[in-house]
Amino acid sequence: MSYPIRALAPTLCALVALSALSGVATAAPQGVEGTNYRTLDPPQPTESPGKIEVIEFFSYACPHCNDFYPLVSSWAAQLPKDVVFKRVPVGFDRLPWINLQRAYYALEASGDLMKLDGKLFHAIHVEQLPLFDEPHLAEWVGQNGGSAEKFASAYTSFSVNNKTVQADELAEHYQVTGIPTMAVGGKYIALGDSHSAILANTDQLIARVRSEGPVAKSGGKPAQ
Repeated sequence: MSYPIRALAPTLCALVALSALSGVATAAPQGVEGTNYRTLDPPQPTESPGKIEVIEFFSYACPHCNDFYPLVSSWAAQLPKDVVFKRVPVGFDRLPWINLQRAYYALEASGDLMKLDGKLFHAIHVEQLPLFDEPHLAEWVGQNGGSAEKFASAYTSFSVNNKTVQADELAEHYQVTGIPTMAVGGKYIALGDSHSAILANTDQLIARVRSEGPVAKSGGKPAQ
């Protein structure tokens, strides 16, 4: 499946919500299709039995994701126990972005993700460091309190390669054409004309999935 966004580098991080927004959102208990959310067709299997799964599709290379990061991090810290929040880095067939996908999973594998997650956004977007390949990334990890050796080993591992491939497959199945994108319960994509609106609509969708009854059985191979 080919997305037009892949051919337009300047708009790679444009919010998918912006293209779907039409007029002022109408107040409704469960939101308005096409304004507050869109329905996934077909719905996607999740990997969190008995839980409401929320996935953020993002990239360290995306300035919108950089702006969204502190908001979604604060939001995720307050989620109820029946909600599972996952993050999936996307590559959009661009090598620097794919390398940052691998960086996310390598940091996760080395145990340095929590320590360096926000710092990597800052390094790329504020310090404007060229952290788009393994040597520069590994050096940066070591300089910022992480293990350069563990990072480099994980970066080229089968596990990280597999997760990167799965992440792109998942983004395609979820019809992700812009980031950040928030998916809820394998059924819905939250829309909105601002980051705060997207999070508010994500909350609405969580309530909607909860009201619809037991979540769908897990299946498939969503990326971790």
